[in-house]
Amino acid sequence: MSTLHIVCPHCDTINRIPSERKFQHPRCGQCKEALFTGHPLELTGRNFQRHIERNDIPVVVDFWADWCGPCKTMAPSFAQAAATLEPQVRLAKVNTEREQGIAGQFIIRSIPTLVIFKSGREVTRKSGAMSTADIVRWVNSSI
Repeated sequence: MSTLHIVCPHCDTINRIPSERKFQHPRCGQCKEALFTGHPLELTGRNFQRHIERNDIPVVVDFWADWCGPCKTMAPSFAQAAATLEPQVRLAKVNTEREQGIAGQFIIRSIPTLVIFKSGREVTRKSGAMSTADIVRWVNSSI
């Protein structure tokens, strides 16, 4: 039986679960909250590396900013994509204004930019606002 490491979106604890249980609404061993919420997770300098490096599922990060019109337009689509793609993929957001160090580390030059990470490494990226269907299609074709 294979196991997966899943970082809790609530307390950032690394959980080990049997891979077939990810579809059975697993809960965190530490805080007892759901490991999959169907909503994008807000990442910060405090928890970014842990979620990118320690999740055994791909993590799709939306780099965005409050002042960005296309970012605001895409936000509901990104949230709907999270509900569709979890638990196969974790969706997360990074506010580039608040987390300039992370944005600089990944050379984010335009927003919104979506980046897919797997095992701590960038797999691919795409800039520009997308619909829910486009996000789901792009993620599924890239992982």
